[in-house]
Amino acid sequence: MARGGQGLARVAVVVRAGAAPLWWLGVCAAGIGVLVPGLTGRRIGLLAGAALFVVAAAVVASVRRRRYAALARSAARAGKHDVLQDRAVSVRNWRRGHRWWLLLAFLAALGSAFAVPAAGGLLLAGCGAGLWLKAAWIGRREQAEDALLWVRVDWLARNGGRPAGKAVRSYRSTGIAAGDAAPGGARRKTAALV
Repeated sequence: MARGGQGLARVAVVVRAGAAPLWWLGVCAAGIGVLVPGLTGRRIGLLAGAALFVVAAAVVASVRRRRYAALARSAARAGKHDVLQDRAVSVRNWRRGHRWWLLLAFLAALGSAFAVPAAGGLLLAGCGAGLWLKAAWIGRREQAEDALLWVRVDWLARNGGRPAGKAVRSYRSTGIAAGDAAPGGARRKTAALV
């Protein structure tokens, strides 16, 4: 980066990047798992899966919130030489770096269907739902403070793609209109041309 600028990725986008693959892989694994009678039977599998879905969503949504809040409170303003990473690039980088973990999680969810039908898939889907909830929480915080949160790309890479891990020492902030992602990490809606 020229003149000491840093590459920055949106925190909410990185958090949200795993939500869709986990959700859809979980739904597919649960759907396939329902076809297998399993050791416990379908009814118990679905009930256990529903409970795991709720617990996983709650745990994933709430884990490390204090760390996110502390980093957000101490966020410094991004410099004019910092480079803001596009939403699509951040999502692609996260998914590329975690593709083998996603595949292993999907295979484990499928394999668990032989014991407890659909439960593993619903657990996986619950993790995806939890990431969406966490990204939405970050988005509400960004809107309340009228500032978007960014993390340095090199710290993110050193930390295995986790935007609140030990290698991340601080966040940067920009105005609410910066970048191509809305608060919470969703695609920014473009105004209709009249």
